[in-house]
Amino acid sequence: MANLKEVKERIKSVSSTQQITRAMKMVAAAKLRRAQDKIIQLRPYSEKLSAILANVSAGNSDESMTTYAQEREVKNVLIVPVTSDRGLCGAFNSNINKALNVVVKAHEGATIHVMPIGKKAFDMSKKQKFTNVTAYWDMFSKLSFETAREAAEFAMNGYEEGRYDKVVLIYNEFKNVATQIIRSEQLLPIVQTEQDSAASTSGTDYIFEPSKDFIVEDLIPKSLKIQFYKAILDSNASEHGARMTAMGKATDNAGDLLKELKLMYNRTRQAAITKEILEIVGGAEALAADK
Repeated sequence: MANLKEVKERIKSVSSTQQITRAMKMVAAAKLRRAQDKIIQLRPYSEKLSAILANVSAGNSDESMTTYAQEREVKNVLIVPVTSDRGLCGAFNSNINKALNVVVKAHEGATIHVMPIGKKAFDMSKKQKFTNVTAYWDMFSKLSFETAREAAEFAMNGYEEGRYDKVVLIYNEFKNVATQIIRSEQLLPIVQTEQDSAASTSGTDYIFEPSKDFIVEDLIPKSLKIQFYKAILDSNASEHGARMTAMGKATDNAGDLLKELKLMYNRTRQAAITKEILEIVGGAEALAADK
């Protein structure tokens, strides 16, 4: 059984750890509120923009109207994994790494280019033999639409110029504090989803000025940039939710461990007292026997 000093030191250490995890949980909760507000405010705009784009492009059979919809033989793939800058957020970052490996395996034979966003993604990409684009990994240090737009434009220009034949986003979609959903979305070339198909057949009539093709050409780049920014905001909110959950569980576990250690401390102390009493009684009986 451990002595009293060792148990007391462990209790002090666990108590200090519990204070840290409780503080980190509170900080994550405060940051989560702001990040959650941002993504909730952006989603209606992003969904409406996608719906309008799907509607105005419906019935247009000219696939050459935009270079962003052109299908090519996939020889070069740009993957954009979005992680956090820091750890202590459960499986948040490791899940992105697993999803990245799945996407890489699905494009076996193609040249893989990785544009990491977040320090953890940057560290993971350095360990792999990929062609890395490292200009935007610290985006979360100055997160804004402008920084996300620059990264999106880099990917879009690379696709338009033929340097990349496919662009894939990997990120955590924010559902709630305890739930984050891993998404692997094809940003380029543009693919029409079931939701877009439903929007395109909604029957809404639009008056186009100056022309339908001009509006679509203007909406597509804007929609892609908003989609990219939405993935960044989703990941940011998911990170704080994951860290809040992880630190909450760590705080609870520390509390359970403290209960066990205090019980051990009391038992050890009681055993030491009992031992001292037995020694005193034994000594007294020995003295009495000598007389």
